[in-house]
Amino acid sequence: MVNHCFSSSHSTHLMKYILILLLSIFGFRLSSFAASQPNIILILADDLGGHDIGCYGSTFHQTPNLDALAKRGMRFTNAYSASPLCSPTRSSILTGLAPARTGITAPACHLAEVVLEKRLAKPGPNAKLLIAESLTRLKTEYVTIAEVLHDAGYRTGHFGKWHLGAEPHSPLQHGFEVDLPHTPGPGPGGATGYFAPWAFWKNKGKPGEHIEDRMAQEAVKFIRESKDKPFFLNYWAFSVHSPWMSKADYAEEAAQRADPKSGQRNPMYAAMVRSLDEAVGRLTAELEALNLADNTIIIFTSDNGGWHNPPKEGAKNPAYAKIPVTSNAPFRSGKASNYEGGTHVPLIVSWPGKVAPGSISDAIVQSTDFFPTLMELTKLSAPVSVKCDGISIAPALRGEALTREAIYCHFPHGGNQSEIEGFLPSTWVRRGDWKLIRFYARNDDGSDKLELYNLREDISETKNLAASQPELVTELNALITHYLQDTEAVVPIRNPNYIPEAAAKPKAPADPLQGWKARGCSAAAEKGILSVTKLSQSAFLGIAAGQHSGASTVKLRIKSAVGTARIDWLPGGVQAKAKSTPYTLPGGDWQDLTVNLPATGPLGIVRVYLPLQEQPIDIDWIEIGSAAGGKATRTEF
Repeated sequence: MVNHCFSSSHSTHLMKYILILLLSIFGFRLSSFAASQPNIILILADDLGGHDIGCYGSTFHQTPNLDALAKRGMRFTNAYSASPLCSPTRSSILTGLAPARTGITAPACHLAEVVLEKRLAKPGPNAKLLIAESLTRLKTEYVTIAEVLHDAGYRTGHFGKWHLGAEPHSPLQHGFEVDLPHTPGPGPGGATGYFAPWAFWKNKGKPGEHIEDRMAQEAVKFIRESKDKPFFLNYWAFSVHSPWMSKADYAEEAAQRADPKSGQRNPMYAAMVRSLDEAVGRLTAELEALNLADNTIIIFTSDNGGWHNPPKEGAKNPAYAKIPVTSNAPFRSGKASNYEGGTHVPLIVSWPGKVAPGSISDAIVQSTDFFPTLMELTKLSAPVSVKCDGISIAPALRGEALTREAIYCHFPHGGNQSEIEGFLPSTWVRRGDWKLIRFYARNDDGSDKLELYNLREDISETKNLAASQPELVTELNALITHYLQDTEAVVPIRNPNYIPEAAAKPKAPADPLQGWKARGCSAAAEKGILSVTKLSQSAFLGIAAGQHSGASTVKLRIKSAVGTARIDWLPGGVQAKAKSTPYTLPGGDWQDLTVNLPATGPLGIVRVYLPLQEQPIDIDWIEIGSAAGGKATRTEF
């Protein structure tokens, strides 16, 4: 039922290159390529919702270039990402393999720890469910579409976000000749975010320069340099992922048009979408200028659904911080959810003369389909030793019916977070109009909860028909089981060491943070751990520490992704000028951190700033002590 885009014996890097040689024997042309071969531009937006552009129904976001692209090609109404989060979908695009098969099932590929084997996580006795621990790198043994195209004569370039691993797992090790800005991170983080100078790129940029403008400029340069031979441009935009920041004049213009009664009304996000659209416009304009447009396949899609809650870390303009980023309506929920809002995404495919302009397809397609589709469109038929979990959607592009049994999404992560409905360990299958979701161990007796929806009649997933369709549920659930077995997926299981008493919430103290104040973030203490979420660029924990004086230390036990931040002390209180000491977190498991504060008088107020990241930051304890003596102040959460 399911194919695999890798050699059956793929234990060494040597096998990968043997496979490439086999590709040439079975019809791949490796040295010379006809000038008529189509160029390929694959544009991947980051966190763009299913209805965030004009041609998909948005009346607030201005997307003239994307709308024009849809008029020149085909717009799909039943397109899905392979995951509700980014890295898994990115791996599926490059390899044609399901995240369940590769083991990249969460956006963990920027973490310092190198995890290359599938496994369950190891929680304590307070967890009911053992969930998967995602791989943190895209293994180089997999054959990527970039490698196949490069070895067939294409010039290959990657621009923008990667998030599939640092060296030796960067784009340069996966078939790309060019990689800018050559960063493994989850987004344009750092103190300046989208705007230069950039901390994540050795080319710091001109102060105030927007990263999407710069990436489009670099991609245009690549197109010009490649105009005389076929090229594969992989443009993976940073937009519209957090941090929530935009060009001020764009946001001000959008604010004048915002309807307070509309689901889509956040001017900051509208401005971010506009920058994304302009980047697409620069690419298409260059194709026209070089007379390459008619011989270029353009694919535009998103890695997952849109974030439909208020900004996780607020926004640079506080006026926009409480407005939902976007609305995925009528889809249910959004990014990180296995409901439709998490994986139902826009998809536009343009190829003048081959794809009918202004056409619309209701074929059910997924991000694993791009690899085999491009193989067919470029007439590079892969041998039987290299197969994919996806199928070629070329028939749909020709206006023909697309035949497939089903598509799947396996997301073995998540937890009880009320702001993300459906952010739970689960797997779904869609066959025709029917979608079955298996939520692992969600019933009171520990059994799986099954939800069945008819998406043609109920795209918002409001009516669970599982009780009235038992035979269909059994049939679709069996498909899920077979899929999990075929992909050798890591499936969440009940924790055999679960102790209900350990999970019981202790009586909360009057002040759970025990004097510490959370600013630019949310913080909650539970089971002895302070969990900090919704981190902003300026998130910190602060406390009055006037009893400490002179050279001091701040010690803490912390679990965080890789990042840099600082600790400030304000001797004269909140109105005083802060003094700072930076620190760096290596990422991974729990770390004991000690930061020396070269103070000469009372500390006043201490602020522990935290690095920006998507995942929560966990803190076990914080201790402040003075070198001059006196009792250290230790907060055990």
